[in-house]
Parts: sequence; structure tokens; C-alpha cells
Amino acid sequence: MSRKLENNELDRLDVTSFKEAKKSPIIIILDNVRSLNNIGSVFRTADAFLVQKIYLCGITATPPHKDIRKTALGATESVEWEYKKDTLELVEALKENGVKIVSVEQAENAVMLNDYQVKPDETIALIFGNEVKGVSQEVVTASDAVLEIPQFGTKHSLNISVSTGVVVWDIWSKQNP
Repeated sequence: MSRKLENNELDRLDVTSFKEAKKSPIIIILDNVRSLNNIGSVFRTADAFLVQKIYLCGITATPPHKDIRKTALGATESVEWEYKKDTLELVEALKENGVKIVSVEQAENAVMLNDYQVKPDETIALIFGNEVKGVSQEVVTASDAVLEIPQFGTKHSLNISVSTGVVVWDIWSKQNP
């Protein structure tokens, strides 16, 4: 029989310790994400896996906002983030700094997530797009790779916050075997 743990038994970092901790070589880019709840959920996922930074681009809202805060549960205080108006300009700047750009999208020549190989210390920027339109075509074109999450049901996609959790966990676990 298992007993649920109390929060004080979980051995989690406080905000100061989180900011000082070595981060995963993962960056998240939100390309015109409209749902404030999705944005907050992405912050929580980023906190859980010590993501380096989140870039909020285009129409993506920024903290502080009550609806982001509601799902982020404080992660907007721990995870570093920055707003950039133009996703493509950001992608080009990150590429110049040696960051591998990976769009998460259904596209020609996409690599299924389970088949995608990563290098342990390679910094990867994962781009997640608008809930209806996805990652913009110009950003997909500028990407070094496109990942697709295998799906087997009748729906064409997963919610962006779910997609972020699935992909970040997969990349993190491959970098930390």
C-alpha cells in the first residue's frame, strides 16, 4: 500500500535554488499561443524539467496575468522568460548562437518523436504553435528539424500544453538517461 506524500516531503527546490540550479539544455518557444491557461501550463512543465528559458512570441501573452498565474502556480517566478515580437527573428538569432531549432508540428519529413535522437549537451529550442494554425510555415521552414508526436486515435492533434509535456519529457529523458 502506498501513502501519498505531503508537499514538504517532495524535496523540491525553492525559487532561489531553482534559479541557481544547472538548467536542461532545452528552450521552449511559444509561437502565437492564444490560451492563457496553456501558457501557464507550459511554465509548469518548464519548471518541472529545469528548462533554460521560455520565449513568448507574437500574440502570446506574458506574465503577470491572473489566468497564466492560475495554471502556472508560481512557475512564472522560477522559469526565466522573455517576450519577442517576431518568432522568425528569434529563431535566426538562436541559430547563430548554435541552438538547434526544432518545430513540433505535423509536416512533410517530420521525425516521429520516438525516433528523434538528441545529444546530451546540445541546446534545443522546441517551438510550439498556435492552437488552431500551429507553428507558422516560415518558422517550420527555418527549423533544423520537425518533430511529430505519434498519435493513433481520431483526433488530429493534442492540446499545446499536453504536447509540451510529452515532448519536453521525451527530450529531457533522452538527455538524462
